[in-house]
Amino acid sequence: MQPNEVKALLESRIDGCQFHIQGEGCNFQVIAVGDAFEGLSPVKRQQLVYAALSDEIASGALHAISIKTFTPVQWQTAPENVQ
Repeated sequence: MQPNEVKALLESRIDGCQFHIQGEGCNFQVIAVGDAFEGLSPVKRQQLVYAALSDEIASGALHAISIKTFTPVQWQTAPENVQ
């Protein structure tokens, strides 16, 4: 899979989030930013993203995924937000 394919899958399955994807093959780093994470624990946030990719993980198309999640307010001061 390519990063743009992973991004398209996530955008079609989780509303109101922006995704920043890096990686190649079956190993990806996902940064997700959105209101969907407001009020959720870190574990629940990760579960939300994993659930959106469960078919691809089960098939082996995706193997190693690193996930970081932020609300829009958190993203403003996140060290990963380098622009």
